[in-house]
Amino acid sequence: MGNHTTVSTFLLWGFSSSPDIHGLLFVAVFFSHVTILAANVSIMVAIKLSHNLHTPMYFFLCGLSFSETCTTMVIIPRMLVDLLSESKTISLPECATQMFFFFGLAANNCSIMAAMSYDHYTAIHSPLHYYTLMTRKICFQLMMASCVVGLLVSLCIITTIFNLSFCDSNTIQHFFCDISPVADLACDYTSHHKVAIFVLSASVLMGSFILIMISYVFIVSTVVKMPSAKGRYKSFSTCSSHLTVVFIHYGFACFVYLRPKNSDSSHEDMLMAVTYTVLTPLLNPIVYSLRNKQMQIALRKVLDSVIRFLPPFTSKRALNIQKADLALIIKVAYFQ
Repeated sequence: MGNHTTVSTFLLWGFSSSPDIHGLLFVAVFFSHVTILAANVSIMVAIKLSHNLHTPMYFFLCGLSFSETCTTMVIIPRMLVDLLSESKTISLPECATQMFFFFGLAANNCSIMAAMSYDHYTAIHSPLHYYTLMTRKICFQLMMASCVVGLLVSLCIITTIFNLSFCDSNTIQHFFCDISPVADLACDYTSHHKVAIFVLSASVLMGSFILIMISYVFIVSTVVKMPSAKGRYKSFSTCSSHLTVVFIHYGFACFVYLRPKNSDSSHEDMLMAVTYTVLTPLLNPIVYSLRNKQMQIALRKVLDSVIRFLPPFTSKRALNIQKADLALIIKVAYFQ
């Protein structure tokens, strides 16, 4: 190590250069986080309680909601604390743990979306054999495989980065322990390490994306052969929400992790990270779920069940007013 000083703690610099926006950013991120949690928990409860949603499609959707909820819990609470506190230090083990779970869950999200595309293909290409091909056991195995692949790739990345020697500077130019900002602090970070991390990141992002695109090539080739225009429209509309989430999710991730890096890219990466850690998780409940008619019906039933357990009102008129207010809230939530 020579004259270098070994680093045991890091400083998450984040938005420290712009203290004037901390209050506004805290409020925006806090309410976004609450919305993400409320929406995803509502989806999971609705799927669990509605027997007509106990299908492979909603099984994967429930898994995606749970995974994205956990992903935001790894990053956003710490971000909110740092926005209000003077001390933004994080120990090396805590940084490694945060990075491990964030990228493990992010890779898990990619694998689940690939499994969902295969589910769409099976439903459209072989509708008569769908429940034979997509049994509960197979769905569970796909979900577990997604989790294992994500955690293994994340473990490889963490092992590569935290076996390096950190010295001198301990300031991470980010609001969480991201790959590039942490790796750039290492004294012995070489091009070989960069290639290894790039290959691991690309194997998850591009590997799952290629599987999704292959599934949709077969889906399109099957749909265009359908004699009914109504059948073609229904098939494409079923896949449109999933494709929207896929392209936005992979677009942000590829921009941050697969594009060439330079000395000026750290600020861009941090701003983009706000998008894919705060805004992108909102896509699953809004784009994919709340616009789904069956999901809307299931959520209404859950809300009706909640109303039954509310304390009794003094009058029937008051009860009708509350039901009307809840109906208005549901209508606004569904953007109808």
